[in-house]
Amino acid sequence: MTGNGSPRRAVFLDRDGTLIDDPGYVDDPARVHLLPGVAEALQALERAGFLRIIITNQSAIGRGWITSDQYLTIQREVERQLIAAGASIDATYHCPHTPDAGCTCRKPGTALHREAVASWTIDVAASWCVGDQIRDLEPARELGCRSLLVRTGKGAAAVDEAVALGAAVADDLAAGIGLLTR
Repeated sequence: MTGNGSPRRAVFLDRDGTLIDDPGYVDDPARVHLLPGVAEALQALERAGFLRIIITNQSAIGRGWITSDQYLTIQREVERQLIAAGASIDATYHCPHTPDAGCTCRKPGTALHREAVASWTIDVAASWCVGDQIRDLEPARELGCRSLLVRTGKGAAAVDEAVALGAAVADDLAAGIGLLTR
């Protein structure tokens, strides 16, 4: 369901390393494990009126390591675990291309973000990009929203660069809720 009314705030969430454990390329739904506090954080975002939208790079598809159907099965498992924990997301957008494909949908590109903004009537200035890598945060600058680096996944190694970009930093999504909802 998309929004056609008044613009709403959104949180553009990275998936691997932000919402779920990132063991490398997730190629099997059995390897999907929600990170601690994620369900509660998504519930808090929903209560605060935020759309929760996953924007994820999935180059394993373009590399031939998983099929599009495998990706969809894995994503359904993410959503199943979230629902079982009492949480939900509003939409998921993914880029299947490799880093050298030159597409605009692969983060730090903003094509998927812009598609979500148009589909969901999003107030970009009141929204956030959240992730564990700099490429998850860089779209915020072009879109005109704020960004939050989580130290989960690969985030601990990117703190200095994130701060230099003007991003907020939190230990994990749950710890960042206070920043996102004020």
